[in-house]
Amino acid sequence: MATATEKHKPPLPLHSHRFLRRRYFNRAFAAIYILSFLALLYHHTLALSKETKTLVSISVSISLLIADLFLFFMWSTTQCFRMNPLVRKVFPENLEKVVSRESFPALDIFICTADPYKEPPLTVINTALSVMAYDYPTQKISVYVSDDGGSQLTLFAFLEAAKFGRHWLPFCRENSIMERCPDAYFSSNYSANSKTQHIKMMYEKMKMRVESAVAKGEIADEYITSEQERTAFSKWTPGFTRQQHPSVVQVLLDSRQDRDITGDSMPNLIYLSREKSKTSPHHFKGGALNALLRVSAVLTNAPVILTLDCDMFSNDPHTVQRVLCLFMDHSVRPNLGYIQLPQVFNGLNKADIYGCEFKPLFQMNPRGMDGQKGPNYYGTGCFFVRRAFFGGPSSCVQPEIPELSPDQGVKEPIMSEKILKLANLVAGCNYENHTNWGSKIGFKYGSLVEDYYTGYRLVCEGWQSAFCDPERPAFLGDIPISLNDALSQTKRWSVGLLEVAFSKYSPITFGVQAVGFLEAHCFGHYAFWPVWSVPVAIYAFLPQLTLLNNMPIFPKVSDPWFYLYAFLFLGAYIQECLDFILAKSTFERWWNEQRMWLIRGLTSYLFGTIEFFSKLVGIPTQGFNVTSKVVDDEQGKRYGQGIFEFGVPSPMFLLLSVATIINLIAFLGGFLEVLRGGNLDGLFVQLFIAGFAVLNSLPLYEAMVLRADKGKMPTKTTIISAFIALGLCVMSSFMLQT
Repeated sequence: MATATEKHKPPLPLHSHRFLRRRYFNRAFAAIYILSFLALLYHHTLALSKETKTLVSISVSISLLIADLFLFFMWSTTQCFRMNPLVRKVFPENLEKVVSRESFPALDIFICTADPYKEPPLTVINTALSVMAYDYPTQKISVYVSDDGGSQLTLFAFLEAAKFGRHWLPFCRENSIMERCPDAYFSSNYSANSKTQHIKMMYEKMKMRVESAVAKGEIADEYITSEQERTAFSKWTPGFTRQQHPSVVQVLLDSRQDRDITGDSMPNLIYLSREKSKTSPHHFKGGALNALLRVSAVLTNAPVILTLDCDMFSNDPHTVQRVLCLFMDHSVRPNLGYIQLPQVFNGLNKADIYGCEFKPLFQMNPRGMDGQKGPNYYGTGCFFVRRAFFGGPSSCVQPEIPELSPDQGVKEPIMSEKILKLANLVAGCNYENHTNWGSKIGFKYGSLVEDYYTGYRLVCEGWQSAFCDPERPAFLGDIPISLNDALSQTKRWSVGLLEVAFSKYSPITFGVQAVGFLEAHCFGHYAFWPVWSVPVAIYAFLPQLTLLNNMPIFPKVSDPWFYLYAFLFLGAYIQECLDFILAKSTFERWWNEQRMWLIRGLTSYLFGTIEFFSKLVGIPTQGFNVTSKVVDDEQGKRYGQGIFEFGVPSPMFLLLSVATIINLIAFLGGFLEVLRGGNLDGLFVQLFIAGFAVLNSLPLYEAMVLRADKGKMPTKTTIISAFIALGLCVMSSFMLQT
């Protein structure tokens, strides 16, 4: 018989949380910094009110005022993340003591790919196999792969993965493997024995077949081993192109019928290539995700959905249990719509030269938002409640057919003719016409960054979210290893973010009313991210050109106002550096992160802003581009050594090179002037800014002058930028002296 103590024993906890104590320091520092900025505004007012001002000096003063206003606005949005940072801890070891394994909810996993040459099919199937092997009831897992490129190469790779998975899944279970991505496992210090060598040989054989097919660019008869496979490829007729083709829904594994080599059920594995037509809008990745949402509703309709990038493989087989600790703990927060895990990247070099870790974006800032209504959706590694895609918590928006409702049970097997016919129908390119898809239902349209926009809109509708950051990263992804790829990615983000910033749902107008001041300005920080380009561009050129002409534009070192500028600069930089180090990063990575912030300000942020406003006035632009995940051996070697990769001509590199040359000329010219007895007291700040830019530009000078490898700055870019820089120096001298 249970004792009285046992009867009243408190339930086992599934999670705990605590607020970081540094929030009090952050609030005090923010108050002091705001007062300091108000003093700076007063100083700007005094500077503009002087009667001896010329047109040039007025223009300089106004430009500096504009730059400082933009800097303060973006700084203030950054502080919103620091007001209430929250850290959570989950206890998955208690989960099965609270909820039986049979009661775990079914899980639909969405993986999107779009180009077999930029996103190698072998990478995509490694991601799929890693989540198929979750330590979770396999009959409750359904993996959906959206192939927006409509490539038979991707389908072939998944047919091969389905065969290999029958051996891989039981191998992972029997050996309690943590790295359940085959490529990651065989690249680690795995235990070598006969079973391991056998499974490795199977993997290498599959890898060779997939890579051979990709190299040939087609699926020859020699690769087709059954009539079922031949039927699957029969839809690729001569008129089938990536822009124009019918929908393809192919069930590769059915958990009710397919078994692994030990007799256990295999997860469902479904290949989808939605219908495409040149005359119908397809809404990029957002459209692909909505097609997955509908097709999965017809086939399995799991209440929980995980979205993954095709290169973001699982690094922890117990991730689902960790997430369920939050979903099933009703004390977390009401109306919990999704749980975001951090993006952590595999293969970063020691210094992270391109700042691709994005530690503030993916790890630090989400904690700050979790202390309010919850973090944003970052496009991958996010678990959703399916119901969240159908209106707010208290106002469900019903889809056009009951089969797509989040509460609708699926009774028929996924291989039934009726179910597959409906799945093909809802994957049609015209299915969304005159429906609520993309506006009130599903992933939201209207921005190239459908992840940010969808998460923001869900929070505005009343859903809340949580951030789960386990010690062992739940997922590991690939990163760009060339500067051009890294900047092209953030340029695309910039365009999409500005589409939200200047929409009717702008965080600083609609958002403040919907989610409150702090949360709205956290979202606003991202929406207005590209406007960093304004102050960076002004400070990259204006102090330097005036320095060349002996024109002081900042207070003298002997002037008390100098200390205000010093505090504002050092205060912001030291706070960022401390946050980085407290987040278990290094000074070297922080330095490269701030260097990349400056580089992005003159490249991806600026060009993204130009592209957005060009679209706004009707000028055609590039649109969506897939970031390449293909790794060149030489590029990979240089990246590992911490050497910047330029290599290809780019307009972004041209402006960047012009700025670095002007800063070098200004610094050397100003330094020589000081040595000749010039006005160091008056020109010190300008000399410091130019010197700081030169220090950050050392990899660019090396790429322009000292290197001879393929990753150096293109010679043509260097020559043209040198002429432009000299021309700007001469022109500024003429204007300022006039």
